[in-house]
Amino acid sequence: MTVAALSVRGLNKRFGSLHALKDVSLEVAQGEFFALLGPNGAGKTTLISILAGLTRADAGEARIMGHCVQRDYRQARRLLGVVPQELAFDPFLTVRETLQIQSGYFGLRHNHVWIDEILEQLGLQDKANSNMRALSGGMKRRVLVAQALVHKPPVIILDEPTAGVDVELRQSLWQFIRQLNRDGHTIILTTHYLEEAESLCERIAMLKLGQIVALDRTSNLLRSGGELHLEIRLDRAEVPVALQARARILGERRFGLHLASAADIEPVLAAVREAGARIEDISLRHPDLEDIFVQIMERT
Repeated sequence: MTVAALSVRGLNKRFGSLHALKDVSLEVAQGEFFALLGPNGAGKTTLISILAGLTRADAGEARIMGHCVQRDYRQARRLLGVVPQELAFDPFLTVRETLQIQSGYFGLRHNHVWIDEILEQLGLQDKANSNMRALSGGMKRRVLVAQALVHKPPVIILDEPTAGVDVELRQSLWQFIRQLNRDGHTIILTTHYLEEAESLCERIAMLKLGQIVALDRTSNLLRSGGELHLEIRLDRAEVPVALQARARILGERRFGLHLASAADIEPVLAAVREAGARIEDISLRHPDLEDIFVQIMERT
């Protein structure tokens, strides 16, 4: 039986009167690309801190590749790489020195070949001897990714890895992370860019107020949205009377409706024609992950 990359059972954590995690349980298989989503204050950072050994749970258990993060901390930590959301670095070290010292934390004395490969893959070769404080925010974030990978962990947690970075870095970073996943690494992602989670992740867990409120395959979550979204721009500001009860005003001369199926489009078009209005633009789309996320957060 293959051991899970991540196994969480009944985790609870309180900070005074705040119940940050309430009986959280989930499992991530080896090689998965998994998303952990939720609004600010949902408990994502607390969960990651427990997995990384920075915070102790009040109850429950968390395991990395079968190793308990509390009872077998040393081995669990060696199997995990964490890219934190905050930019934390030593301003007096160069990029290469930062990675060499990080290697030393894990007892790796001769890690130069792998460090050079990471620097190349993350576009940091020409910054290898630059001081950390001289780097841009995007470059510093690349170094955080490199630090998390320096000991070749099989499980990698990315906590908002593309927050505040430019499009070019975001694309190159995801290309590299996809390759790591194809090579067998388990990736656990938290992000507020839900289109990233939708395109990258096979399964998704959603947290709200310390509890898991959804846990399923991405494809199943997208199908659960059901309704289609129709958006129309007219040549006038008034929404046809027959549609006013259902329409959402999206902007000047633009409104949207939720439809149960494509067959419901024709009655909408008929109502527009009867009102004597002319359609200037129209679009129809299936619910995306952002729509599903909002629906789940609103009903739980």
